[in-house]
Amino acid sequence: MVVDSHAHLMLPQERQHELMLEAGVDRTVLFTSRVHPEKAETLRELEAELKTLYQMLEGQGDSQEARKQSLLALEEVVKIHPNRYWGFGSMPLGLGARESFEWVESQIVRRGFCGIGELTPGTGQVALLEPVFQASREAGGLPLWVHAFFPLQAQDIKTLLTMATGFPEVPLIVGHLGGLNWLEILQAVKNMPQVYLDLSASYTTMAPMYAMRELPERVLFASDAPYSTPAVARHILEQVAPSREVLNLALGDNICRILRK
Repeated sequence: MVVDSHAHLMLPQERQHELMLEAGVDRTVLFTSRVHPEKAETLRELEAELKTLYQMLEGQGDSQEARKQSLLALEEVVKIHPNRYWGFGSMPLGLGARESFEWVESQIVRRGFCGIGELTPGTGQVALLEPVFQASREAGGLPLWVHAFFPLQAQDIKTLLTMATGFPEVPLIVGHLGGLNWLEILQAVKNMPQVYLDLSASYTTMAPMYAMRELPERVLFASDAPYSTPAVARHILEQVAPSREVLNLALGDNICRILRK
């Protein structure tokens, strides 16, 4: 089974399904989205959407009520298409341990989602993830998907990986292979079997190529749609995979094992 392990809810929804069919994707792990660059028709409209995105990545303009509405929208789509999508639910940072667990129970587990993310700490804010790790552990080890590209820096990612060592039962998915820090991440996580690598948004094909060579059982095909398309993301992996066996692991076997699907 081919699984796009990271895409955001797109509008109109029919277009998302068309992209899946074009790429031969059987399932998509769908994340919430309050930003919709796919709807922009001009550069000015795109700039406005991306400005909101960058503000959110810096932890600004992120109310709990808006987040709950986006979770509800995701839940409705996953319920309508249970054979097409699996959901990951987002959560605010800065909550205490008990509040984090209550959010995970009420907004993620009860909605039938199978993971937590996208988590977007700003620069210097990775410590805010510790209650989320704790809540995941209490909920049975739900995987955490953490955005690890801009604005996070190398020190932020180092802090994240250090934190993850204290929660070996919690699968951690490092988003976008750490961006510019991909080489350091490949070296750092070799002995961390609970850490997985999202291969979307790679700025060089060397990053997914070496990730698949070094850690074939911990790499995950992902499009990060609408910021790319599943067909393009799949083609990149098909071009650089060291073998068909490793490609199959990346295209679906690994994420299915994480989610026990």
